[in-house]
Amino acid sequence: MPTRTLTHPPTPATGLHVVQYSGGIGSWAAAQRVAAEHGTANLVLLFADVLTEDEDLYRFLDDSTAQLGVPLTRVADGRNPWQLFHDVRYLGNSRVAPCTYWLKIVPCRRWLEAHADPATTTLYIGLDTSPRDRGRAPGIAAGWAPWNVRFPLLERPPHLSKDDLLNWARQLGLRPPRLYGLGFEHNNCGSTCVRAGKRHWARVLDVLPDRYAAAEREENRLRAELGDVAILTEQRGGQRHRLPLAALRQRLAAGGQP
Repeated sequence: MPTRTLTHPPTPATGLHVVQYSGGIGSWAAAQRVAAEHGTANLVLLFADVLTEDEDLYRFLDDSTAQLGVPLTRVADGRNPWQLFHDVRYLGNSRVAPCTYWLKIVPCRRWLEAHADPATTTLYIGLDTSPRDRGRAPGIAAGWAPWNVRFPLLERPPHLSKDDLLNWARQLGLRPPRLYGLGFEHNNCGSTCVRAGKRHWARVLDVLPDRYAAAEREENRLRAELGDVAILTEQRGGQRHRLPLAALRQRLAAGGQP
């Protein structure tokens, strides 16, 4: 767990600059650009802990906040995604992921409501320059109203790739989170993000089999409670079919493709 954690922000003189600091390389780079533009006196690094993060994410949070000289501000609902899915009786998937709302957005919004005046606070999110992230930006900005939202990696050049961002961190003496080195695109939820697709989960099975097995057990528990539900789906014969993690594992063990 991070050791440099605040539960309240510094007293602002001209407003707060709040970075949604996820532990991913995009949010780290966003914080670097905000610090370069505005300094660190009123910089807040706001981390929503979903309690299933990779252990190395916390190491990166410690190292990177120390490099910036800004302690982490941590919020948490107190439940992990699997506990939430049982509570709301819905298994998250690529189309609908209640964990994003309840475990990330709600705790962050509560903190903002308690500590950050919308009239003087700017919220920063580390979307990158991929077409997918560009397309998400307007909806995300609208969703965080009344706070003003900016996207430092989208707004001005240089527009950097993920590899560029990882190399930037290394140049500053930081070791990037290990999930990137294991071939994952993101450093969230300990690799077991329900928004991910079949190829991602095949990668989890290959390099983090214990984590895949734990997710499979949790999915099976929810299937016993809720019926024929699954994190994954696939198209067959022009129709969408559910694909439980157990079925994907068996397919891959038999030499099939995701």
